[in-house]
Amino acid sequence: MFSSEAVTRGVRVFVTSEYAPDRSRPAQNEWFFLYTVRISNEGLEPVQLVTRHWVITDGTGRIEEVRGPGVVGKQPTLKPGESFEYTSGCPLGTPFGVMEGTYQMVSESGALFDAKIAPFTLSEPYTVH
Repeated sequence: MFSSEAVTRGVRVFVTSEYAPDRSRPAQNEWFFLYTVRISNEGLEPVQLVTRHWVITDGTGRIEEVRGPGVVGKQPTLKPGESFEYTSGCPLGTPFGVMEGTYQMVSESGALFDAKIAPFTLSEPYTVH
């Protein structure tokens, strides 16, 4: 399992990723990875996750960007001390890749900021890169 962690303006984003062999078909160049994200508000005021922006790089260097509202159909608001956790997935055409990005957040006072999602590895087990 691989992980990353970043803190931006009191918002901690911790991610773990793992290979999903039951959803992968390597013979057809399709690998699937699950990632679990925990977003924690360590700041002093409530914040809401508004949008997401992912940058996904496969093993050949091909980059795909994904943007959209919220995560898993939600735009959670986190009071100080609260966390939100979800699991999602990412298909890749190679057995190895990297994901990173940002969540656009808005504070209760109306300030917009991008909470960093530090790069994390997507990798089939026992693969050397």
